[in-house]
Amino acid sequence: MATERENKNPYSNFNFIVEFDGDEVAAFSEVSGLDSENTPIDYREGADPTNAQRKLPGIENYAAVQLKRGISGSLALWTWRKEVRDGGASFPPSKNVTVKLLNEKHDRGNPAMTWTLTNAWPSKLTGPSLTAKGNDIAIEQLDLVHERIDIE
Repeated sequence: MATERENKNPYSNFNFIVEFDGDEVAAFSEVSGLDSENTPIDYREGADPTNAQRKLPGIENYAAVQLKRGISGSLALWTWRKEVRDGGASFPPSKNVTVKLLNEKHDRGNPAMTWTLTNAWPSKLTGPSLTAKGNDIAIEQLDLVHERIDIE
């Protein structure tokens, strides 16, 4: 559960883990898209005394979460993507994904904050850009769509 720190210092953004249904399948170097948004609805009742519109919360929307990692030879993410593409036994083959921001002690059992993506599944898996001109690490990107995001 998230609690404010006594020293008020922010947490480092490099100290995190990602779990799929409680298992750490792959190590990721970057996570982005932990967004939650309600589309506002403009509303005006006929008997309102002013000509101004009210703003009411509409449908909640979630951006795709993007996970990046260096390719290590594991095909677990490609296998999951293939299940979505080919229509596995349950469709879509969703998982609950958690992103845990750890404290300086790397305490996995007591994370500083946790984002939980409910019923997430890979909508896109991008392979690396390969070039003979450089010496960068081969990076792949997994885009996860999900039904809900909760923060603890």
